Amino acid sequence: MSRLRINILIGIFLFVTAASAQENRDSLAVVSQDWKKTKVKKGVVWKQGHFNNLFDSEQEINYVEIDLKNNLKKLHLAAEPSELKPTSQLALEHGASVAVNGGFFDMKNGGATDFIQVDNNVVNRTRKKSDRGNALLLLSEKEVKIKAAADTLYEAERYPNVMLSGPLLVAGGNPYPLTKNAFNDNRHPRTAIALTGDDKLLLLVVDGRNKSSHGMNLHELSSILRWLGAKEAMNLDGGGSSTLYIEGATENGVVSYPSDNKLFDHEGERAVANIIYLK
Repeated sequence: MSRLRINILIGIFLFVTAASAQENRDSLAVVSQDWKKTKVKKGVVWKQGHFNNLFDSEQEINYVEIDLKNNLKKLHLAAEPSELKPTSQLALEHGASVAVNGGFFDMKNGGATDFIQVDNNVVNRTRKKSDRGNALLLLSEKEVKIKAAADTLYEAERYPNVMLSGPLLVAGGNPYPLTKNAFNDNRHPRTAIALTGDDKLLLLVVDGRNKSSHGMNLHELSSILRWLGAKEAMNLDGGGSSTLYIEGATENGVVSYPSDNKLFDHEGERAVANIIYLK
């Protein structure tokens, strides 16, 4: 074997070893994090964590863990067909104790750009198919599912509440393949929803676009969700839309740090078209 080939193989080995060591450090940081825990109500816990070195970056993560055995019937979607309102406003209007922003929307004219159905009423239909919109959130009083999008209309006949968004991040506990593009690969504020193996639902927001929290790409977000126990998970609208609301937790209920005002505070919400909330 030539010296050049040996050097190439050594380089590959060292790269893989370093990457594996980095992943182990990051996963250990997440699972061993001393999360600040606040009970919101029975079976609902808000967890907050700040990381000075996660994925070689500073990160702020807030998520709510919901025990579905006690709270499934209290989980809902809310959607405006042609308006935009901040997540906190939509949460107040619908009597939410917890809420996150939902799917993608038309920033000029309002309304979702992907299919959404609330209580058997189609609010918006998909305007243009995209690789991004490849996951479905399906919700009824009996179950909640996250799955790859196939026949959306078929699912809308079976479930009263349907949200098309994405990309899908975790399926069967494994990372779901992500297309290589700027949306997936660059760091931004992110919102995600996940189901764990022990009948819990996670509503998670990673802040970004600030020196106090750099945001994540979708590969990093997928890893975080799996380390937190996700078996199925999907991305929701992110960027300036990313908002986690908890009733009474702050002056406006926003506990994450929305980025639209370019300040690391709770005031930078972007108006959105729909939310996922707990009554």
